[in-house]
Amino acid sequence: MSSDSPTRNGADLLLQTLVANGVTTCFANPGTSEMQFVAALDRAPDMRAVLCLFEGVATGAADGYARMSDSPAATLLHLGPGYLNGGANLHNARRARSPVVNVVGDHATYHRQFDAPLNSDIAGMSRPNSKWVGSAESPDDVSRLACEAVVTSRAKPAGPVTFILPADSAWLSTSTTPCVEALALPTAPSVDRIRALADRFRQSEAPVVLLGGDACDERALSAASRLARAGARIFTESFVARQRRGGDHFAPTRLAYFAEAAEAELAGTDLLLLVESQAPVAFFAYPGRASELTPDGCAVEVLASPAEDGAAALHALADALDAPAPQAMERDESVPQSPNGDLNAHLAGATIARHLPANAIISDDAVTAGQPIFDATRSAAAHDWLMLTGGAIGQGIPVAIGAAVACPDRKVISLNGDGAAMYTIQSLWTLARERLDVVVVVFANSAYRILGVEFTRTGSGDRPGPASQRLLDLGDPLIDWVALGQSMGVRSERCLTGEQFERAFAAAVGTPGPHLIEAVTGRAGRQAYGGSGAG
Repeated sequence: MSSDSPTRNGADLLLQTLVANGVTTCFANPGTSEMQFVAALDRAPDMRAVLCLFEGVATGAADGYARMSDSPAATLLHLGPGYLNGGANLHNARRARSPVVNVVGDHATYHRQFDAPLNSDIAGMSRPNSKWVGSAESPDDVSRLACEAVVTSRAKPAGPVTFILPADSAWLSTSTTPCVEALALPTAPSVDRIRALADRFRQSEAPVVLLGGDACDERALSAASRLARAGARIFTESFVARQRRGGDHFAPTRLAYFAEAAEAELAGTDLLLLVESQAPVAFFAYPGRASELTPDGCAVEVLASPAEDGAAALHALADALDAPAPQAMERDESVPQSPNGDLNAHLAGATIARHLPANAIISDDAVTAGQPIFDATRSAAAHDWLMLTGGAIGQGIPVAIGAAVACPDRKVISLNGDGAAMYTIQSLWTLARERLDVVVVVFANSAYRILGVEFTRTGSGDRPGPASQRLLDLGDPLIDWVALGQSMGVRSERCLTGEQFERAFAAAVGTPGPHLIEAVTGRAGRQAYGGSGAG
């Protein structure tokens, strides 16, 4: 059925409408209720469909795609349970303000009344992580609702939406044509607000600007560097969706993850300007510690809300202050010596910084290993860093999939803790099938190490006992990452020393296609593999 046919079914119309509105990639894990959509893909050559073996891979991939393309991908999910399986990475996508159009198949409208085993309240399940939820109760509703879904997902603050497609609305014919809706551009803060905040800035002795959302791109960082030269300290939120860094880009300070460290960083601040961010709070509550991290007596003002153009606001404030021109960052051009000894995150970070290709993309779900590598790559070649915005681990490889599909000409590095990577291990299969140019590094410490740290911080005890330790240990049985990667078609090798990692990473970034490096940093792995890096 051609796109200009006078009649089409609802599934055809949905695909045509999505493509007409710039949604040309779908990460899919379909079931019976989605077969009309699957069949319609054969009549929609402009839609790329990528099979994912778990819904959490599909939703994470759509998040990564959106972060790097600034436009939505679609997902195809099977009824309510399929949506719920993808929920953790949709939580991350919502926190990242990523436009994602979730297409969720439903039972035929007349079949719902019989409460078949997979029947569920899809709208109710999806609403907490969706800006918008709509159900096409007839094929004539499809195009209008699909346009509304796409536009809503992209409008600032962007985010996931859920389009429910009952099976009969997919298979029935319609004469409705695809519609196209224009996207409203974000507004800049008013001149009066900029003037008032410029006056507050001049009166402040210790101003801080906190960046989030889209205010971590090149345009925003250029303006932020001017404010730094005018006397402000510039921070980003602890976890942002995408930050441009390396090369000669201005490098704000990343607000510390642990509450007491963040409080120390913000101590003495008397004016906090929020740019597409929120006032900082502790990631978790701890006995005897405050939840809010802003110092007492500090005035908190919104320079730009998440619905506004943060970069434009930063430039407007810099102009109002007559701030100096941006200054290129001084790069540390020294090349560290080849790392020696047992592998750890610091040695890995030095190697990654040394060999990182220009314009690479890093998807960070490395948990305790992530910060040392982030610090080490400050002066690396220019790159984009994608963070765990919602704190739900398991997004590292899925987000890398989406980034690689969106940017096939750029190398993607996926940094993962071993516990986090196991959440969405099916991602490796999709990497191999799509032949994506992604290097997956799994830091195998054979433990939920971050939970070991948090065990004492939450007042649970000085150290885990035998029963507690069983819930924090991943070494019994030991996960063989090389075998896992190879079984799913990904070239894989194991490294126990800095020298081995140096050779493996340099080779992987220099060779197209998917690679997996098991970076053994735990005692259990070193003992099991006897110091040999062969795999």
